[in-house]
Amino acid sequence: MNAALLPASGLRADFSANRLALGALCIFGLILIAAICAPLISPQNPYDLAQLDILDSKLAPGAQGMSGVTFWLGTDGQGRDMLSAILYGLRISLGVGAVSTFAALAIGTAVGLVAAYAGGWLDAAIMRIVDIQLSFPSILIALVLLTVLGQGVDKIVIALIAVQWAYYARTVRGATLVERHKEYVDAAVCMAYSAGRIVFRHILPNVLPPLIVVAMVQVAHAIALEATLSFLGLGLPITEPSLGLLIANGFTHLLSGKYWISFFPGIALLVTIVSINLAGDHLRDILNPRLQSHYGA
Repeated sequence: MNAALLPASGLRADFSANRLALGALCIFGLILIAAICAPLISPQNPYDLAQLDILDSKLAPGAQGMSGVTFWLGTDGQGRDMLSAILYGLRISLGVGAVSTFAALAIGTAVGLVAAYAGGWLDAAIMRIVDIQLSFPSILIALVLLTVLGQGVDKIVIALIAVQWAYYARTVRGATLVERHKEYVDAAVCMAYSAGRIVFRHILPNVLPPLIVVAMVQVAHAIALEATLSFLGLGLPITEPSLGLLIANGFTHLLSGKYWISFFPGIALLVTIVSINLAGDHLRDILNPRLQSHYGA
């Protein structure tokens, strides 16, 4: 079923019938709201040095600080409230994942459309580049790029775009090859429409909806990849920590019993990725009933 033809009421009914997918969607919605509203709901700004006290460092969950404030998830080695650090970290992780994924979607879609419609040597050249890139692990390409580019939010977004665009290009090319031989495209050609109008106004609307669902799942992959890179020290700088960097910051304290510094950011990362994957997988099943797995029914 085409996503454009699926009414919103149908989507709501289908999600309501699958409690696991509905729960995942609700959890992700709460995570998204918490990340957006982090400056409003966080007990402190964990990156404002004026609000930190080194005497509050490594406090256990539920302990009170020197100012009498209760740190429900404890504090890290710099005295930052872990709840606040997680909320701010979620903003960066979700932002990096969403921006890189949808930028890669736009680039890959354009490349795939042009390759499939143009055909010939251009199609062959583009697909050889795509095949070469997809033959390497994503994390390896990202590691090489970040070694050259350095740390920073913009640098890791560029690296994540570079490792994702080829996947969309191949997917869009395959869908476009199917669409270009249909009657509506032949009619547009007979009416002497330009190639650009045919590709972007007629073919694109028919190949894009399923890709939006794929992109939703890829956001989770991008978040996980960014967390891995940040954990290895090649992603974001300490001044802009994501969940991956928060986990890395507490890793050295695990053997001393300060588990909460890594544990709670790890749980937040796990719940975020799983909720996105479950909601995205079910939405994909709605759009393509042949892939239904009937989980959580």
